[in-house]
Parts: sequence; structure tokens; C-alpha cells
Amino acid sequence: MKVVILAGGFGTRLSEETSIRPKPMVEIGGRPILWHIMKNYAHFGFKDFVILGGYKVDYIRNYFLNYRGKQTDYTIDMKTGRVEWLQGVSEDWTVTVLDTGAESLTGGRIKRAAPLIGNESFCLTYGDGVSDVDIQALVEAHRASDCWCTLTAVTQPGRYGALRLDEASSHVKAFREKGAVDGGLINGGFFVCEPEVMDLIDDDRTTWENEPMERMIEMGKLGYFHHQGYWQSMDSLRDKMVLEASWADTPPWKLWAD
Repeated sequence: MKVVILAGGFGTRLSEETSIRPKPMVEIGGRPILWHIMKNYAHFGFKDFVILGGYKVDYIRNYFLNYRGKQTDYTIDMKTGRVEWLQGVSEDWTVTVLDTGAESLTGGRIKRAAPLIGNESFCLTYGDGVSDVDIQALVEAHRASDCWCTLTAVTQPGRYGALRLDEASSHVKAFREKGAVDGGLINGGFFVCEPEVMDLIDDDRTTWENEPMERMIEMGKLGYFHHQGYWQSMDSLRDKMVLEASWADTPPWKLWAD
């Protein structure tokens, strides 16, 4: 199952960092937050990634193109360019980086990945939030439902979009982007989707959290997985500082072994 990660926005609320790099490449503990997200997916066995770039996508491309060279010792024949990789640490991942356009909205970015995803279920998440959510349990809960999409519902202050849930059916009944209510459950990303969701996305100007999710609610096809553990989005410089402090101590989202 592919893991699709939204990584193309401008990240204007974190302009101190995003003036030179896309927000998913802002570092926590010397590593991009995107890397932290991918490490957790890989921990659960999900290692086929599709990164949906846009703003400063070359920064993401160059990171993965040069990843092995930064992690592994090597000998290079300067005359022929031949490289012999020596001992070191790398990842057993497959990474596709797509340029989905600097101006595309979240739904449009996802739609552009449709040819790569094909007729298969896929994971989807934002490139700026970390969590200790059990991805395998999330996928299993989605497969046991009749939903086209299952989102991860988490607790966080009301500057995020508020959810109204039907606990009996595990379906989402309403979604309000950037709700004013303080507390409650909100959309934490970490989705599992069926390929049918692509039909609900009109074009590059479609926001995933608006028309597609609203249509699924009307159809009874948007479910949720209640995660009661750790979740943190990096939406501001303050959020980055919180994550940095956690990484220096005992990062609650770090599930993988060194």
C-alpha cells in the first residue's frame, strides 16, 4: 500500500523557515519532519512513498537524490564517476517525488497522484504532523468498514477543523475547517483511502478538506479512527520549538528503533 504525503504548500505561518524550504523539510532534531513521518510509516511496514511536492519541490527532490550519499560511506573514482558504497545506514524505501504545481490545492495534488496509485487503497497524510498512531490498526479499522476514507480523529485545541462524530457507526457526521470550538476531536490526517475518492476531486482548485470530504459525509462514506495518543502539527515557530524540545528529551512520536 502506497503512502501519499502532502508536501507542496507554502507554509506561510512558518515563514521564518519556509522562505528557504518547503514546510515538510523544516528540521526537527536535524532531520526534516517529513523524514520523521516516513520513519513511523516504515516502522509499520509501509515503505512505498509518494511525496506530493509543489512549492520549492526541488528541495525535496535533492534531499532524496542525495540521501544515500549523506548517510553512507563511499569511495568514488573521480575519473569515471563510479561510486562504491561502503558501510553505512540507509533506508529500504521506495520514494516518488511528484511536482503537483505550486498553486494546486490539497485535493488537486492528490488527484495528480491517481495514475501512480491506480485501483488500490492508499494511505494519505499531511507532511507537517507527527503522531504515535498505530498505522496497522488504522488500516485494519478502515478495511473493516464500508467507508471510502477513514481519517484519524485526535484531540487538539480548536484552531483546527472540528469534527462531529457518530460513535455508533464510526462515521463522520460533519466537518468544519478551522473551527472556533476549543477542544474536542479534530482531523489529524493519517487517512486511509479507497481509489473512489479520486472521483470526488474536480481539479487543481479543489481542497481535499472541503468538497470531497463533505460529499463523503453526505454519502456516509467518511469514517474515523479515534487515536487517543500523541499528535502534534507543526503549524508555527512555536510548534517547531515544542517538537524540538520533545526530540531532545523523549519524543513520543518516535516508534522506530535506532
